[in-house]
Amino acid sequence: MPAVSPALARAEAFCQAYNLRIPILQAPMAGACPASLAIAVANAGGLGGCGALLMEPAAIAGWAAEMRSGSNGAFQFNLWIPDPPPRRDGIAENAVRAFLAAWGPEVAPQAGDAKPPDFAGQCEAMLEAGPAIVSSIMGLYPPEFVAQLKARGIKWFATATTVTEARAAEAAGADAIIAQGMEAGGHRGAFDAAQAETHQVGLFALVPAVADAVRVPVIATGGIADARGVAAALLLGASAVQIGTALLRCPEAQIAPAWADAIGRTLPEQTLMTRAFSGRAARGIATAYVRAAAGPEAPPPAPYPVQRGLTAAMRAAGAKANDINRIQAWAGQAAAFAQAKPAGEVIHSLWDGARALLIS
Repeated sequence: MPAVSPALARAEAFCQAYNLRIPILQAPMAGACPASLAIAVANAGGLGGCGALLMEPAAIAGWAAEMRSGSNGAFQFNLWIPDPPPRRDGIAENAVRAFLAAWGPEVAPQAGDAKPPDFAGQCEAMLEAGPAIVSSIMGLYPPEFVAQLKARGIKWFATATTVTEARAAEAAGADAIIAQGMEAGGHRGAFDAAQAETHQVGLFALVPAVADAVRVPVIATGGIADARGVAAALLLGASAVQIGTALLRCPEAQIAPAWADAIGRTLPEQTLMTRAFSGRAARGIATAYVRAAAGPEAPPPAPYPVQRGLTAAMRAAGAKANDINRIQAWAGQAAAFAQAKPAGEVIHSLWDGARALLIS
């Protein structure tokens, strides 16, 4: 019998440490992570996930209860680390409102005042929900919250987009690093919003560099949507992978049909990094709105979360009309590999294929 490869040994050790059968995590995608998807992933042997960014404490508790009613598998909650309060510019915001008028309902003057839920309240709700893992993006949890996590035996997985961020996360007490390559769909996890576009590192360069720089396990994410990507990430030093776009066409994800269909036909070069929906840099499908917002005549987007408030009416109208050109259609560069199959099938197919590649 051939010896177990180092890549498989790392993956198996990770699974044993976190009570998993498959070293695949569901990306905790805010706005696209119903409990049904996490249940399917966890029941297949992976790690379910919930992006709690937009959830009030009661919703966090409700999601955890629904998850546990359908699975006894592990799951993670994720929060963004809040940015400093945005600098408001009424004239610039009015220019954005005028631009958005061509894409949806008239934008109310107060739309940019929208604020996310209270971060402290969300943190307390996550502690009470008692997940196996809490993850972070856009920075590091405060030391006092990290101490509370550790006191309750909850592990902290910190998202990093550079080696410098990974080292800072390990020093702050992170139990694992989620290394996010620039290929990832959705929001860039850069600690400094101003560096989200200037410090873009591809996953194949990032994973081995982070693996060499830290002692904790590394989880690769960004542009992984088939068995080859899973195997490659493990060979490069990751102990597990996290996938998002690869699960969005699954029926359990419950996203708009226009978005799911577009993912299946989106080539790598047909995605763009944009701030036009939220004010934070994120990768999505290069729809008509995204291209127009990047044009020379378009006004610069407002900062997060002001821009998110300004685009809320357009996004809601787009979702109601199933109009891909107004939907916040996040997608990674490997989108076209996503399969319209049940999530459990996708998870098993990815791991079975990757394992076969690693032992061949």
